[in-house]
Amino acid sequence: QVQLAESGGGLVQAGGSLRLSCTASGRTVGSDAMAWFRQAPGKAREFVAAIYWSGPNIYYTDSVRGRFAISRDNPKNTVYLEMDSLTPEDTAVYYCAAQRDLAVWNIRKGWLYESWGQGTQVTVSS
Repeated sequence: QVQLAESGGGLVQAGGSLRLSCTASGRTVGSDAMAWFRQAPGKAREFVAAIYWSGPNIYYTDSVRGRFAISRDNPKNTVYLEMDSLTPEDTAVYYCAAQRDLAVWNIRKGWLYESWGQGTQVTVSS
């Protein structure tokens, strides 16, 4: 199992930006899918974005497409989530997740991810 450490959450005003980081350690992650999920109070966890350590494909949920950008730095074993034009509806705990050899059609399914970070709080004030 890979260990994931998130950072970068905080309090920001609506319209502002934040960048989350997720650094992986413990094993090689070359074939992993890396994803960001979030969970707002009283709501179910939802998929936000995903990327593979290898290859160009990137996936977003519709509500963040055009505002959020997921990227990776392979030498640093780090995945980023750049969040722009934040709204109060983006307020949630954001989690990084990793799963080895995850098929593309399963990439939004949180229950298939084996490794999770501790979560980082993002709060957007109106």
